[in-house]
Amino acid sequence: TAFIFFTALPFVLFLHIDIIHGEYTVESADYVTEEKGECHYMNGTQRVRYLDRYFYNEEEFVYFDSDVGYFIAKTEFGRPDAEYWNKNKDIIEQKKAELQTFCIHNYGTAETVGIPGRRVKPTIKISLIHEDPHSEHHMLACNVNGFYPSEIEVKWYRNGVEESAQVQSTDILQNGDWTFQVLVMLETEITKGDTFTCEVLHSSLETPARVNWHPQESDSGKKKVVTGIVGFVLGT
Repeated sequence: TAFIFFTALPFVLFLHIDIIHGEYTVESADYVTEEKGECHYMNGTQRVRYLDRYFYNEEEFVYFDSDVGYFIAKTEFGRPDAEYWNKNKDIIEQKKAELQTFCIHNYGTAETVGIPGRRVKPTIKISLIHEDPHSEHHMLACNVNGFYPSEIEVKWYRNGVEESAQVQSTDILQNGDWTFQVLVMLETEITKGDTFTCEVLHSSLETPARVNWHPQESDSGKKKVVTGIVGFVLGT
């Protein structure tokens, strides 16, 4: 199976192609080997670095680096392969040539579909995902969705003061349209008059984007119910 991922950074583009093989037996003993080709671009194709990386059970054991022109062992397990491949001039010349045939060629293909420099702004939504009527502690979630590239920073503020101790985040997840999403949660006390802010810093935004959430309290019998109203702010 082959997977292709493009991730654009300022002046850097990574192109990953993963080839994964697996074997499974009745005894559930299994292994996974993976070969991953990476192309690192600086200022377009002015400087390109090609890495051909090999993994066994998720651990990298040997790789080819175009900057040095030979294979490098990462573990003792990879040392025999590196020594064998480095003695084979045909293999080394093939790997050196892949800088042009694989990396530079695919950069041109990526340019035709607008991948280098692509920027998609995120949408930001705050919601109350956990409420305990017997406690002042609640869970607020900031859902940041639909952004590209994947590098992003999300911060929580309460009344203008950054909160970090009780912040949890999911992994950055891929959507099916070449964008990403992440959920960043804050466990905190909520009192009437508080202002909670989710701040997002992303390369698609000229200034940080902020969404404000203001709690409102209403009494239902003896239980306190916390709801909220949301405001969206761009810039500082």
